[in-house]
Amino acid sequence: MAKRGKYEFGGPLGATAIVFGLPLLMNAWYFFCNDVSGCPAPALLEPRTLTWAKLKTQIPWPQNGVAGFFSWKVTGWLFAYYALSMVLYRILPGHEVYGSKLRESGKPLKYKFNAFGTTLVELAACAVGTYFYGAEFPVWTFITDNYLQLLNTSIVLAFAIATWVYIRSFSVKPGNPELRELARGGHTGNFIYDFYIGRELNPRVTLPWIGEVDVKCWLEMRVGLTGWILLDLAFIAKQYRTYGFVSDSIVFLTAVQSYYVLEGQYSESGVLGMMDIITDGLGYMLVFGDIVWVPFLYSNQCRYLSVHPVHLGPANLAAVAAVFVTGVYIFRAANSEKYAFRTNPDQPRFRDATYLQTRRGTRLLTSGWWGMARHINYFGDWLQSTPFTMPTGIAGYVILPAGSALASAAVNGATMLDGREVVQGAARGWGMIFTYFYSLYFGFLLVHREGRDDVACSEKYGEDWEKYKKIVKWRILPGVY
Repeated sequence: MAKRGKYEFGGPLGATAIVFGLPLLMNAWYFFCNDVSGCPAPALLEPRTLTWAKLKTQIPWPQNGVAGFFSWKVTGWLFAYYALSMVLYRILPGHEVYGSKLRESGKPLKYKFNAFGTTLVELAACAVGTYFYGAEFPVWTFITDNYLQLLNTSIVLAFAIATWVYIRSFSVKPGNPELRELARGGHTGNFIYDFYIGRELNPRVTLPWIGEVDVKCWLEMRVGLTGWILLDLAFIAKQYRTYGFVSDSIVFLTAVQSYYVLEGQYSESGVLGMMDIITDGLGYMLVFGDIVWVPFLYSNQCRYLSVHPVHLGPANLAAVAAVFVTGVYIFRAANSEKYAFRTNPDQPRFRDATYLQTRRGTRLLTSGWWGMARHINYFGDWLQSTPFTMPTGIAGYVILPAGSALASAAVNGATMLDGREVVQGAARGWGMIFTYFYSLYFGFLLVHREGRDDVACSEKYGEDWEKYKKIVKWRILPGVY
């Protein structure tokens, strides 16, 4: 059985805060940046006079209170969406690949990948529906009309899946023929921490007709990522229903985010080399991240733009696109170089390359992209994510009644088809808390992941890793970090 690892993420206290804090944060993001009064709600800008009664009138709080956070109808359709993805997983052709050898058995698990094809089928169906119904296509209106219920049902589902895999993990036995293992750092004996971090490494389930499904990999690459695109598209439709036009900012944002998702799903087998699959167990951390955090937080900028359209113009579009292309180039070039060196280090392109020969028999590249920083690819990944927030500009808006005198003198304002006016006013800049949070979070995530990688590589390579760090001194960005 694997050894117990050290605590991460602040240990049990940090795990508790994350498990119960993130659902509150996701709901706060929806209520405080809304299509009723503004982003943020005006009452939040006057903390001295802030009361719940005042705030409640400025947010989309359900008439029936907390009970309105859920709906059996929404639950049924959300489950239908998951079922559709599972059926497409079964019937569509896929690429079958063996993963890394497991730590205890020394044998690899087999994976089937067809998330890219699944997403294309689902998007094609939505394209047909949009052709016939336009912005009133029922899928788009259902998503935006039931956003709160979809969010909270997904949160409950995340808790349910995390609980199921946690309980099931206690049936893992050493040397079992199913090749089940516990994650190294996921069985500390502390309930809340193990529930959060994940006890079992690669839980699998065999379903009638569907066959064997790797739960962690399936959740990571399918429903949440595809849901992210669907949410973006639903917000484009909402902007059109609200204003009668679609802004260049929301089209650009949806395009680059869709590329990000589809490119990842097209290269789906690459997930087998990631820490999420190799070392992390499946617990609340990954489940919540896959089916709640990714689709609902990452689409937040499009939700903002659906209410406050920003017109970038050709020059600004070109500038933001240049940042995205640069990030993509660094990310792909660095990863491509590493893969090429690992598979065939003797090819001509590496004739003048330098590397560190380790005692394990592997070589650590110390030139090219990987001579600049130990995780230069993380910088590219973060850089290509910044255009996900930049189109929102200096964010913040207030929604005024139709015919408001203040609206007529506003700059960067917009008039809804129902006559209401959207202006920035006193909210200008404060909305950036909501629209730029993703970029800040993603940067923190990559820095934290680099730290975890450093620990893992230190255990893997020992003294050779310390020698490598003396040669390649920078972690992510040369001259900065």
